[in-house]
This record gives sequence, C-alpha cells and structure tokens, in this order.
Amino acid sequence: MADEAELEAAEQWELVNTPLGEKWSGRTRYAAAMFFYKRGEMSAETLEVYRICARLDSENPLPIIRDRGVGKDWLKRMGFE
Repeated sequence: MADEAELEAAEQWELVNTPLGEKWSGRTRYAAAMFFYKRGEMSAETLEVYRICARLDSENPLPIIRDRGVGKDWLKRMGFE
C-alpha cells in the first residue's frame, strides 16, 4: 500500500509541475494541488492561488503565492524562493 501511495504522490508531483502554457495545464496543476492540500502538505491559501490560476494555463501560481506571503513551505518544496 505504501508503494501505491508513493507512486500516486510522484505522479501528482509531476502534474503539479506541468509546464506553463500547455492546454489545460492550469486545471491539471490545480487538481494536483488539491491532492497535496488533502494530504495536509499545502495550505488553503496556497490552494486558492492554484484555483484562481486554474483557467489561466500560462499563469505561474508560484510568484502569486510568494507575493501574497503564503505557502512559504510549499515554495521551498517547489524550489521557488
């Protein structure tokens, strides 16, 4: 079971890092962000930025998260400081 959870987390990590500008990439990133939120690895404020950016495939949520002063742990995890 742990292996399945690890595989799912790895897949969701790839999805949350979907390149900007790809069709449906904003929604893909938001869905993956929801996965990490439900696991307690992302704050509600951080998830909200992904929600706002969900329909904006070219919009990078990370600078917005930084500018709002939320999700510092998430930004560090994403390598965006």
